[in-house]
Amino acid sequence: MKDDFVFIDDHVPGIRWDAKYAAGDNFTGAGVDGYLADRIVGTKALCAALGDAQEKAAALGFGLHLWDAYRPQRAVDRFLRWTAEPEDGRTKDRHYPNIDRSEMVERGYIAAASGHSRGGTVDLTLFHLDTGDLAAMGGGYDLMDPVSHHGAEGLAPAEARNRGHLRSLMEDCGFKAYQCEWWHYTLRDEPYPDTYFDFPVE
Repeated sequence: MKDDFVFIDDHVPGIRWDAKYAAGDNFTGAGVDGYLADRIVGTKALCAALGDAQEKAAALGFGLHLWDAYRPQRAVDRFLRWTAEPEDGRTKDRHYPNIDRSEMVERGYIAAASGHSRGGTVDLTLFHLDTGDLAAMGGGYDLMDPVSHHGAEGLAPAEARNRGHLRSLMEDCGFKAYQCEWWHYTLRDEPYPDTYFDFPVE
C-alpha cells in the first residue's frame, strides 16, 4: 500500500463496509480490476474526516456504512471499457433501468478520471445504530438515475430526511457533495488533488 493510504476500518473503529467492487454485487456484475480484498482504503486525511462524521452521525442515532473509497485507476479504466461492451441485461434493472450503459459517461455517472483514485472520495450511507438496518435513501448504491440526484423529486419524507442528514454531517466535516449521486462525497482539501493512483486494494 502507498504511504499515507490505510484500511479505513483500522483507523475509524466501528465503521461498517461492504466493498461492492471486490465481488460481483455491482453494476458490472463481476469483481473489478484492482479490488483483490474485501476492504476499503483511503488516505489518513479521509479517515480523520470520516471519524468526525461518524461522531456526528452517532449523535443522530446513525453509523456510517461504506461502499467504496480509494479506487485504482485500472478499475476506472475497466468501468469505461464496460460501458462500450454489448448489453447483457444482468444488472440493468437494478443499476441503470432508464438509460443505456453507453450514456453513463455523458450523464456523469462514470468518469475517465475519478476523485476516488486520488484517495479523497468516499461512497457511503447511514445505518441505524439501534437496528443495524441501512437508512432508507430512496434508491440504492450506484443507481444511475435522476432519483439518485440531490434534490430528487418523489422521495418519501423519511428518505429525503436521511439524505439531508448524510449531506449535512458530511459537509460539516469537510466534504463536498456530488450532485448526481447522493452517496458520493469528496474532501474539500484533498491531500492529492492532482494524483491518480493505481496500486491494488489487497
